[in-house]
Amino acid sequence: MKSRRLAVSLVAVVAVVAPVTAACTPVNTASTCTYLPANNVWHADISKLPVNAHSAAWMASSGGASSLHIHPDFGGPYGIPFNTVSGAHPKVTVRFDYADESDHVAYPLGSDTRIEDGSDAHALVVDSSTCKLYETWDTASTPTGWTAGSGAVYDLRSNALRPNGWTSADAAGLPILPGLLRYDEVESGKVDHAIRFTVSRSDASHLWPARHDAGSSNANLPPMGARFRLKANYSTRGLRADTVAVLNAMKKYGMIVADNGSNFYFQGATDSRWPDALLDQLKAVPASAFEAIDESSLMASPNSGQVK
Repeated sequence: MKSRRLAVSLVAVVAVVAPVTAACTPVNTASTCTYLPANNVWHADISKLPVNAHSAAWMASSGGASSLHIHPDFGGPYGIPFNTVSGAHPKVTVRFDYADESDHVAYPLGSDTRIEDGSDAHALVVDSSTCKLYETWDTASTPTGWTAGSGAVYDLRSNALRPNGWTSADAAGLPILPGLLRYDEVESGKVDHAIRFTVSRSDASHLWPARHDAGSSNANLPPMGARFRLKANYSTRGLRADTVAVLNAMKKYGMIVADNGSNFYFQGATDSRWPDALLDQLKAVPASAFEAIDESSLMASPNSGQVK
């Protein structure tokens, strides 16, 4: 269930440099589009960054000080599907509930569009000819046309962020697709990005690169955009290779608070190939093995996702 409020703060800070990956995974083998540029914050190595001063409080408020385990919010028919289309795909006008914070362009939606099951009803579509990513939530095709809660369009070749204070298909104002785990990357052993996850309660503020928030004013709650990582000393010995690939990504790239939902639920793309054994091993990881980090030193500009 989404809650929407206008943004009230953005933390802007400067400091040291951290490395990023040298290359990014293409959207598909027939496309030159990637999931944002290699120097984007979603691809930044945060393994050596300092622990955030609010880490203990944020962990406690999100269940990290209890017996809670992380939860893969995908598998089999579950997850968030995404669509890849060509530039020839018909586009439609969409009516938005949050029209003042939505991108008013034509969206490549149709009867062939796979929409997420459940109340959020996300629709994610990549136009492989333009590398544009179109995302909506509460998406529906009605007798009088397409409707959605809000809509956001991203150029996957660009580090540009949404206007500060604007929502997206996520409460954080961030794109969803770059933060989803995808079967092919996990199976290959190369996950090169942070992972989208949710917390049940968030502060009424947001941290770069987030642009929007949806919470109540409480500094003990993590803001949208807060980044967490799996502690370096968490042992992966004896685990499946695909499990290790996910956990290594959580250590190197971490997870970003993107929306309100169940605590420490992290998202992946819908795919019937997800093995139950992988999901079971991920469910055994305690939330207490994570810590919040301070990534403010990565920011090159408050209006760009590019890292220094």
